[in-house]
Amino acid sequence: MADINSSALKRSADSPPPGRESQPEPLWDIIELLFFAYRDFVGDPDEVLREFGFGRAHHRVLHFVNRNPAMKVASLLDILKITKQSLGRVLKQLVDEGYIVQKEGASDRRQRLLYATPKGEALALKLAGLQTDRIMRALEELGPGGRQSARRFLIAMLNAEGRKDVLRLIENAEHGQPSRP
Repeated sequence: MADINSSALKRSADSPPPGRESQPEPLWDIIELLFFAYRDFVGDPDEVLREFGFGRAHHRVLHFVNRNPAMKVASLLDILKITKQSLGRVLKQLVDEGYIVQKEGASDRRQRLLYATPKGEALALKLAGLQTDRIMRALEELGPGGRQSARRFLIAMLNAEGRKDVLRLIENAEHGQPSRP
């Protein structure tokens, strides 16, 4: 006959499992709002991408290449946190269909630098326009200071050790400087 742990029997059904006593109750509303907000944020571009036979991976690649001309493949891998194999499949399709071009590095021919073509830039801007419209509607509902509050919240959600790299990437893209994750 198995031993019965009497302390487990004494524990109330309402008490948290061992090791969970000090953890706060999950913020279910915020967690679920983030899931649904992301679903809707990418849903608008998803509809357009389907017309081209593309998916979200294509969107992410096109977005970062368009924002960061001369981006190295290695930098794109670091940003997206995907495997070389996954990127290779998506990148090949974008190159084959004329949305992105690859060029050799001027000083190192082994480097592959990525550029959006005019066709790629047009698609990237169309997708960004859809997302900008959604963001602007939300910011209008927040009122004055909403953009800065939303920006601070999103920055705070980033892993602390990678935060400076993300902010540098955004800043460089805004000023047309080469990407360095």
